[in-house]
Amino acid sequence: MKYIDRKGNITIEENSQDKLLRHLYSDWGGRLCLKVLVRPFISKLAGAFLNTRFSAGLVSGFVKRNGIDLSEYKRQEFRSYNDFFTREIKPEARPLNSAENVLISPCDGKATVCRIGRDSRFYIKDTEYTVEQLLRNKELAARYLDGYAVILRLTVDDYHRYCYTADGVKSKNVRLPGVLHTVNPAANDVYPIYKENAREYTLLKTEKFGTITMMEVGAMMVGKITNHQRGTGRVKKGQEKGYFEFGGSTIVLLLQHGKVRLDYDLLENSENGFETIVRMGERIGEYKLPKRTGKNHQ
Repeated sequence: MKYIDRKGNITIEENSQDKLLRHLYSDWGGRLCLKVLVRPFISKLAGAFLNTRFSAGLVSGFVKRNGIDLSEYKRQEFRSYNDFFTREIKPEARPLNSAENVLISPCDGKATVCRIGRDSRFYIKDTEYTVEQLLRNKELAARYLDGYAVILRLTVDDYHRYCYTADGVKSKNVRLPGVLHTVNPAANDVYPIYKENAREYTLLKTEKFGTITMMEVGAMMVGKITNHQRGTGRVKKGQEKGYFEFGGSTIVLLLQHGKVRLDYDLLENSENGFETIVRMGERIGEYKLPKRTGKNHQ
């Protein structure tokens, strides 16, 4: 994995989980196992265990291995592993950039920015996608031609609650069934995971940033995406939208052409093959002023 933070510090690592997943997705024996592992019922079985009191014994080891500072969270004792995994953070640990012209990250994660072509295509690493495949909606996909897809990949050590990225009016949620591959890059090198995995999306109509699609993508051992607001209504930037249960997962933002000026470091890091570490509530872009027309401007 190649990560870079907003200060320019680079981390290149491959942990034991990365190695296991790479073997699963690159070896023929591993791929046979995957035919079972990606089925939703496997994640449901794992989720059932992780909701039990017995699973709470796994928490202390996980916290130690991943260097998680529990003092940032509202509670330090948990009834189950999923109770720990969906823990709420103290507001001061994730300060919100409240400037009206700023678009914020909806979550903690590792960000990659992809330009969407005029033919609806974009690439994550070397895997081709189209917005139409992602949304299963040709008419909606057309809104995002020449815009951007921002891929925010959450790993198991990240905070797994997420918020609205701007003020606006949300649509009803649209749920698309699918399988549950890991969102680790090892899988994306082999399968078009973001168009195969179960996912849910919401349209957020904003005054400044156009219509943003916010999509939550499930992953292996993440069979449950919980969104709080099911129907339409007005929402606020930073308001909690929902949470994932155990495992890695992803949020995808689709941005219309000419509506958002994404921060330069995100664009440059993505071009150089790095995922940028971001935190929920921090700035990722700003309102892009429309181009002026006419010859004379006073």
